[in-house]
Amino acid sequence: MAEWIYGRHAVEEMLRAGRRKVQRVLVAEVGGKSGHPEGGERLDGIIELARQRGVPVERVPSMRLDALLKVGQHHQGTAAEASAFPYTGLADVERMCREQGGRALVLLLDSVQDPQNFGTLLRTSEAVGVTAVVMLDRRQVEVTPAVVNASAGAVEHLSVCQVNNLARAIETLQEAGLWVYALASEEGAVLYSDTDFKGALGLVVGSEGRGVGKLVREKCDGAVAIPMLGKVESLNAAVAGSIVLYEVVRQRGA
Repeated sequence: MAEWIYGRHAVEEMLRAGRRKVQRVLVAEVGGKSGHPEGGERLDGIIELARQRGVPVERVPSMRLDALLKVGQHHQGTAAEASAFPYTGLADVERMCREQGGRALVLLLDSVQDPQNFGTLLRTSEAVGVTAVVMLDRRQVEVTPAVVNASAGAVEHLSVCQVNNLARAIETLQEAGLWVYALASEEGAVLYSDTDFKGALGLVVGSEGRGVGKLVREKCDGAVAIPMLGKVESLNAAVAGSIVLYEVVRQRGA
């Protein structure tokens, strides 16, 4: 089933990754591009990438993009009709983890439902070089065009896996050699900066409301926490997950 990917970064990275079948790319006409004058060079780059891949490029009035996508100016003068996002199987994630050994790093998401938080976590994941992102196939926002846009196209370069049982997926990754931590502020949780993240690792980030679920938490090897010195109880999922992922990078000396 085709969908419309929109936004300069999202369309460019999707074309660059080359994992989807792209039917066509729409680019705002020069006259309709006046609302996006700073995007000229990037739009030219998108046109060139599309031509390199043999994808037809259509110049259309910006108003047509507005009507087609209903996302306001978020389309930034370009959109692409493409096949659905290609998810990765858990068996492939397990294989990649075994191949990477002690460098394996998997982000597991337990019912993250906010597209912006999800997109930010995906963008951070790509930046730090995670092996894969594993998430539930329900009660969890999927890789929609809005999420692709929120991740600035970073998700197009990631292996994202949907599973129907996150607790069993954790067991599979543990068998592949990963030590799995839940990001949770609970009694006995170790400060994230005092935790050894140098080996093969899985990090579980929970939903914005309830956090990591009980059954999933029970399968984890431990819990790590971020110190909170203010009056707010917790950081949102994207900020908290990103802090810990970059601590992994720091410890591994990247």
